[in-house]
Amino acid sequence: MTARTRGTLLLAVLALAWGSNFLWIKIALAGFDPVTLTFGRLALGALVLFAIVGARRLSLPRDAATWGHLTIAALLANAAPYLLFAVGETRVDSGIAGALNATTPLWTLLLALALRAQNRPTVAQAAGFFLGFLGCLLIFQPWTTHGIDLAGALSCLAAAFSYAVSYLYIGRHLAPRTLSPVTLSACQLLAATGWLALALPFGDVATTTVTAPAVAALLILGVLGTGLAYIVNYALIRTDGAPQASLVSYLLPAISVVLGALFLGEPLAGTLVGVIVILFGVALSRRRTRSAA
Repeated sequence: MTARTRGTLLLAVLALAWGSNFLWIKIALAGFDPVTLTFGRLALGALVLFAIVGARRLSLPRDAATWGHLTIAALLANAAPYLLFAVGETRVDSGIAGALNATTPLWTLLLALALRAQNRPTVAQAAGFFLGFLGCLLIFQPWTTHGIDLAGALSCLAAAFSYAVSYLYIGRHLAPRTLSPVTLSACQLLAATGWLALALPFGDVATTTVTAPAVAALLILGVLGTGLAYIVNYALIRTDGAPQASLVSYLLPAISVVLGALFLGEPLAGTLVGVIVILFGVALSRRRTRSAA
């Protein structure tokens, strides 16, 4: 299997896992407050990954530098954005949250250029990024302000920006390390769980209502959408690099909008064109310049 094919397959799997997360968050919020939900999600994900680490007898990081980088990455890639999206989805539809998350590659590219972490983008990449953003606008439809909560939307945008920073940070400080992606993911989620433990006193546990759908959504969100998906995320960054890996965010709106419409009755009208534009933008952005013969 070529690196390009491997990258494409990893991108598709990660998009399906993360795209459905917005649905599970919305369902779980019916029984849990955002802080408790995020803490449970991270704890479950860490538990699953450490079970895999133990079964495979993988080595854990032993140096303080790696743990320091993992702790920072946990805040940027997990604790902050997961909590921000949970807060945002108390005010906006799950499909809207997924659409706003698709701005992550734009933030990643701009930050990479500003920090000179990437060469100038090709014409195809620039056009792909533009089409991806245009598709998001067609889904979000900011010109129709009714029904869109500004605070919820800004919370989702802040989460997308945090993801962008994390892609560059992980790509520079963690992805090049020789440790297993499973080990890195497990330790990162453990650190993120610690961050959320600090936020638990600010949650509203009194509003927790244990229901079967909410608990099931939390379990799926933690085990599949958080734990196992993060292994794929590290593998994708190593295969394609940080800016290309962040293109997964462009696929999430299509999945989140469709799932929200099918299972939550969220509006679907006006989104199909946007989804097509986004997918075309992803394909264009992933084009590689052919090497000279």
